[in-house]
Amino acid sequence: MPNFFLFLKTSKLLVALAIISVYCTIAPAQKKAARNVKQYTIEQFMDTVRVGGSSFSDDEKSILFHSNKNGIFNVYSISSAGGEAKPLTASTKESTYAVSYFPNDSRFIYTYDKGGNENSHLYVRTADGAEKDLTPGEKTKANFIGWSADDKAFYFATNERDARYFDIYKMNVADFSRSLIYRDDTGLDFADISRDEKYIAFTKPKDGTNDSDVYLYNTQTKELKNLTEHKGDVANQAMTFDPASRSLYFLTDDGSQFTRSVRHDLATGKRETVDKSDWDVSYTYFSQNGKYRVVAFNEDARTKIKIYDTRTNQPIELPKTASGDITGINISKSEKLMAFYVNGSRTPNDLHIYDFAQKKVTKLTDSLNPQINRDDLVEAEVIRYKSFDGMEIPSILYKPHQASVQKKVPALVWVHGGPGGQTRTNYSAQMQYLANQGYVILGVNNRGSSGYGKTFYTSDDGKHGREPLWDCVEAKKYLKSLGYVDENKIGIIGGSYGGYMVLAALAFKPEEFAVGVDIFGVSNWVRTLQSIPPYWEPFRKSLYKEIGNPETDLPLLKETSPLFHADKIKKPLIVLQGANDPRVIKPESDEIVEAVKKNGGVVEYVVFDNEGHGFTKKANEIRAYKAIADFLDKHLKGAS
Repeated sequence: MPNFFLFLKTSKLLVALAIISVYCTIAPAQKKAARNVKQYTIEQFMDTVRVGGSSFSDDEKSILFHSNKNGIFNVYSISSAGGEAKPLTASTKESTYAVSYFPNDSRFIYTYDKGGNENSHLYVRTADGAEKDLTPGEKTKANFIGWSADDKAFYFATNERDARYFDIYKMNVADFSRSLIYRDDTGLDFADISRDEKYIAFTKPKDGTNDSDVYLYNTQTKELKNLTEHKGDVANQAMTFDPASRSLYFLTDDGSQFTRSVRHDLATGKRETVDKSDWDVSYTYFSQNGKYRVVAFNEDARTKIKIYDTRTNQPIELPKTASGDITGINISKSEKLMAFYVNGSRTPNDLHIYDFAQKKVTKLTDSLNPQINRDDLVEAEVIRYKSFDGMEIPSILYKPHQASVQKKVPALVWVHGGPGGQTRTNYSAQMQYLANQGYVILGVNNRGSSGYGKTFYTSDDGKHGREPLWDCVEAKKYLKSLGYVDENKIGIIGGSYGGYMVLAALAFKPEEFAVGVDIFGVSNWVRTLQSIPPYWEPFRKSLYKEIGNPETDLPLLKETSPLFHADKIKKPLIVLQGANDPRVIKPESDEIVEAVKKNGGVVEYVVFDNEGHGFTKKANEIRAYKAIADFLDKHLKGAS
């Protein structure tokens, strides 16, 4: 199911923790003595660099990645031995992201959209340094999906023919001619192409939020076969073919709360479970020549990686990291090197290289602003509290170092996007900035969040504006129980679906939260569901089951849409919105702001003309987070 916010469906295990009372869970951070720390400006926090992506050059001496070092994302290369990163693009207008080096020369593919409209194209930097748009079209959206086995072509998906569906093409790198591999007229989500090009694997959503099938297309016979036909709600997701093109790996939660990986023999149809845990398997894939297989697990809001040597089927020893999780693994074609990222609550993404033979790690980037002392940042704690009906709600707690029973501080209930997203323990500049300024943050994984099993994941279906919101009200009670939170100064903040939860809290539980921070949140479900991007067509039925059908459930959708209850909003509200947002369109924010003003409420409105569903430009991030902090300082921290 698509996430209204930018950022997954994963798994659950309700770990037994020491419960003091119905609301209080002991967490290590609560035992630490309060201390003063240096407070940093939002500009200092935003001087921490954001980096991502990785692709090895043909000689494996360079890595392609993207960075917002100069205020906007551009493509860079860096030596795999370390050193200064070299900018390869110089956009000052559009956030530009690395995709891949060409396998046999220095050309590279990158992508960007226009002002956050999500109609991203694939571009190539040609040998003479010029830019060529490989997927032109004003309303075209294109995705790179991999290289052919002979490295002479790459595959991509585009909705240029029909905005609702993505056709699969193969593009020759010599002259950029292309050929159609698969025409989609039913709404399939591409997963992988076998190396012999005989098979394509797809995932197809069905009618529910946790209901999907794996389809196998034979390019020779043109047969499309459902491999996981089933009754009831079962989530199946295609992953990858093995390098020999003999097996397809996919994820399933059939008969379980959690997804496991399964190997399907293409010749015989025989299946066997390969990876299984008390958490979801998030993904699995092979290195290019099949020496290694990578598996990721979502363990209580953290990523845990295993890499198997396929010859022995034994996990190899992973490089040691000081803090954070290993993510974003990319193994070089020679299978001698591995690019990866390390990320933790106090460790922003940093790119590393690992030499398998020498077992040597080289850190290529140092993202944290050197002006910031890592010891002044807050380590995220996983806690759980019981909601109104006894359901345990896993959450991520950030306790400011200066908070104590003697010096109580304000707090924010933080609601992720989705509806089926998950607040995780990875680095968040905004959370760290607010914690540094003395705000407790509780990132609530309310019912309906991914990562905690399919029963938990589907427990919000048809209940938005009610039970998931009540989980957030119980989160406020948990915060009040901690002893170091000023119980009269608790607000709520969220983006996208989380922004909807903010508006719902202020409209449907108007006395609970002191303030609300809505970051491009849904105010009118009727309009949002009628105006979803056309390329979300495959997920439309799932969205309708999750939230409601605007054609048949109009009373329900109006009942749960804050816009129709804006007269109840009395507490101060700030709204932030990207003008080009295709997911939660600008009228959603325009109208709730106007309605609150009309009723005499306190509301601030900040619009970004060159952003979409999320802020990608450093100047806009500074403006957004500074506006939020100023609003909170005035209406929450400074309120009498």
